[in-house]
Amino acid sequence: MSSVPGFLIGQRRYPTKKAAREAVIAVRDRYSVGQTVDRLEDQELLRDLLDLHAEADEKIGCGIEAFVIDKPLQGKHSGFRIVRTDGSDEDFSFHACLAPPSYRQQVLSAMRAEAVEDITDYFNSRVAANSLKSDLSGTPLDVAGAHVSYFQGPAFVDIATAFANEVGGWDAIELNSSSAAGHGMFADRALAQRWREHRKDHAVLGLLTPQENLRRAH
Repeated sequence: MSSVPGFLIGQRRYPTKKAAREAVIAVRDRYSVGQTVDRLEDQELLRDLLDLHAEADEKIGCGIEAFVIDKPLQGKHSGFRIVRTDGSDEDFSFHACLAPPSYRQQVLSAMRAEAVEDITDYFNSRVAANSLKSDLSGTPLDVAGAHVSYFQGPAFVDIATAFANEVGGWDAIELNSSSAAGHGMFADRALAQRWREHRKDHAVLGLLTPQENLRRAH
C-alpha cells in the first residue's frame, strides 16, 4: 500500500500524525491527574483513539465507564487510565494507539469505511421513521447526538473476523490507498460487495446515546 496523507482517529482527519498526537495531548493537558475526562467530545476522541490500539479488545473489555488522567508511569507526563463498567481499570498508551497499524487493523479500517454508506442509510431510515431514541434506554436523541451501534448483536470486530476467516484470512483482503478518504479500501470491488452483504446479514444495529455508546463492549 502506498502512503496516504493525513491521519484518522475515528472520523476525525488530521493533516499529520503529529497533529493527531497534539489533539490527544490537548485532551490530556485539559485535566489534572486523577480527574475524570468529562467533556463528551474528549471522551469520544479517546474511545476512537483506543480502537486504534493493537490490543483494543482486551483494553475495552466489558465496556468503558470513564477515562481518567493517570499519574506518569515514567518521566513527567501524565497518561490515561480506563475504568471499565465492571469496576476494573487499566492504563493505555496513546503513543501505542498512534503507532503504525498492523495489516489486520488496516483491513478493519477499510471494512468500516466500506460500510459507511449502509450505516448512513440505516440512520436516515430512523430519522425518516421519527424513531430517534436510544434502543437501550428509550432516551430521545437528536441528529447530532445519536450513535449507530452494534451493541444488540455480534460486535463489528466479530463480524469482520468471521468474514476474514471465510475468505482466507486478513492477508487475503488486498487494499489500495485512497487519498480522498485517508485510508485503504478493498482493491477487489466484488469482494467489497461480498463484505457489505456479509455485514448486513449479521449486523443488528441500534441507536445509543453518546454515553451509552462509550459503555458498550468492543
